[in-house]
Amino acid sequence: MFENTTGAPRTKAERTRARIRDTALASFRERGYDETTVRLIAQEAGVSLGNAYYYFPTKNHLVQELYVEVQREHRAAAEPLLGESTDLIDRLGVVYRTGLTTLEPFHRFAPGFLSAAVSPKSPINPLAAESTEARDLAVGLFDEAVAGARHSLPDDLARSLPEVFWLGYLLLALFWVYDTSPGQERTLRLLDRGLKLLALALPLVKLPLLRKPLRELVELIGEVRA
Repeated sequence: MFENTTGAPRTKAERTRARIRDTALASFRERGYDETTVRLIAQEAGVSLGNAYYYFPTKNHLVQELYVEVQREHRAAAEPLLGESTDLIDRLGVVYRTGLTTLEPFHRFAPGFLSAAVSPKSPINPLAAESTEARDLAVGLFDEAVAGARHSLPDDLARSLPEVFWLGYLLLALFWVYDTSPGQERTLRLLDRGLKLLALALPLVKLPLLRKPLRELVELIGEVRA
């Protein structure tokens, strides 16, 4: 709405909005969801509370800004590594692992974000309409991982799998929130084992007997997002 195509805020409104946004994102990283308030953001950004609410009507609008920034960081971390392999499992591993690495600074605050997002009515639920931009960025990265891979999957299945892999990422992230092992090593082990099982299962889609039930399973999983 206020930002120009060069990425550098020029008008006073753009500069104010960018300052509020940047202050909020820094606070989320330093304090987490619960300790970050719009009043605190306004004070640290040097604007009135009313001005902060003018640009961002609720704290959750600022959380959506955080979601988008994290997904952009995820893409920036993953894309150079995706260029190193055309193997589908390797490429998926890149997306999952760089995603967890990008989330790592938020681990100590993750329960607060999860509590705020878990309700189906929450506007910061990953499946909510308000989360569309961040969700599309994440699904798009899985789509890139599949599209750039060397595989023999049926075209219709290949087009549907990025959604499935993204939903798997949400489940992995949920496990990661509760993982108190050093460096969340249990989550990494779970991921490694899951990828090995996927490598064994994917060749089975070539069998005519399994294609129809597998497509139906993928469609059923896709209903979760719908």
